Amino acid sequence: MEPHEDKQLSTLAVSHLCKSFAGLKAVDDVSFTVRTGDILGLIGPNGSGKTTLVNVITGLLPATSGTVHVDDYETTGRKPHRVARAGISRTFQTIRLFDELTVLENVEVASVSMGNPRSKASVVARDLLDDVGLAEWAGVLGSEIPFGHQRKVEIARALAMAPKFLFLDEPAAGLNEEESDALMVLLRGIPARYSVGLIVIEHDMRLMMNLCPRLHVLNYGKTIAEGTPAEVRANEEVVTAYLGSAV
Repeated sequence: MEPHEDKQLSTLAVSHLCKSFAGLKAVDDVSFTVRTGDILGLIGPNGSGKTTLVNVITGLLPATSGTVHVDDYETTGRKPHRVARAGISRTFQTIRLFDELTVLENVEVASVSMGNPRSKASVVARDLLDDVGLAEWAGVLGSEIPFGHQRKVEIARALAMAPKFLFLDEPAAGLNEEESDALMVLLRGIPARYSVGLIVIEHDMRLMMNLCPRLHVLNYGKTIAEGTPAEVRANEEVVTAYLGSAV
């Protein structure tokens, strides 16, 4: 698929976002900005609020307070399909392919959901499968392809929604080192190729330190650091809360 050269630069602005459950602040005053072409890594211990943050941004959960904007359009409080139409797409920790559909159909569905006719959706899906190296698997059922390939189908499906910003929730989960390296190469090329801002949540620190020019670290729902991998690696609070001496 050709890069989206016609897309203008866009900005995703998350401002003072909070999400509480029965008084527990799962997301506590988180702010960050991502522009199309950027890669931002979201890291932190289990339970630090990363997935909850993404669920609020993508409309699966309502914010308690704070705002999310794509350029001048506020997406806070919008339904997930409205957030998607505004340009925010995502994958999930748990793979959610339609097992009874082929790989091609899984990607087509996402394109059709954005208003494309089936004929155009088929072209979009085939181009994306070629881009992620799965063209030969197009006719195979989603339930019958290797786990690592399923992860790539999810990324292709999210890209089929023509997002401005793409959230990937633990895309390397369950992958071996070789598969993780191949994923890193794929992800590194996505922002420029598709004119998207890429936000990656991942516990694979080797991948994150090499992929992300900028990292945002959460702990107990709060931002405890943001900066380059070197800056984050040197941050004592991050080392104590999450990295330990291993990185």
